Amino acid sequence: MSIVAYTQDLKHQEDELALQYLPAVKAMAFRLKERLPSSVDFMDLSAIGTEELIKLARRYDETQNDSFWGYAKKRVYGAMLDYLRTLDILSRSSRKLIKAIDYAVEEHMASHDEEPTDEALALLLDESVEKIHDARIASSIYTVMPLHDQLQVGDEGASLAEIEKDELVEVIKTILGGYNEREQMIIQLYYFEELTLKEISDILDITESRISQIHKSVINKIKESVGA
Repeated sequence: MSIVAYTQDLKHQEDELALQYLPAVKAMAFRLKERLPSSVDFMDLSAIGTEELIKLARRYDETQNDSFWGYAKKRVYGAMLDYLRTLDILSRSSRKLIKAIDYAVEEHMASHDEEPTDEALALLLDESVEKIHDARIASSIYTVMPLHDQLQVGDEGASLAEIEKDELVEVIKTILGGYNEREQMIIQLYYFEELTLKEISDILDITESRISQIHKSVINKIKESVGA
């Protein structure tokens, strides 16, 4: 077999390997999309994942890893998260707006048991409805990110970067211990089982707004505990 023929045959095998796991990539993109706002397109996520899958197939060495999907899964998911990170174009002032929105939402829910509308928040915070809408979309995108990403959103990033991973894990354990069993279950289902807010709501019979509120409360308490 000539070098050209061998190269073409090898490339064909690599592409066949990628095609074999394409349904898994699409399922991953669909599952991630379920947890994101409507402005994020499923096709974009799927395309990013597929591109990464093909790259991985072409440099996969089965002598080093006996399972291609085991080798590729985290990397494909990571590529999708990297894409989501590129969607964050918020300025420092916008990050402050997210904090103001979170506080206003928490205050509103304490007396109304439901989230305020963008229009209500715009009046309350003296901002345009468009700014409120964009800030809430960015905030909802961050909720699917790994905890490490979420903790470094905003001005606290520099402080949190100094915290050792083991120390941060202990802080998180301590904070979660202060929540009741149901609230701990919410964090477990969201971060480890990767369920959507709606799925958690159906399981625990609690509103999606309340689930979101508990999630943000945990993030804020972690930041406070590490002195950020």
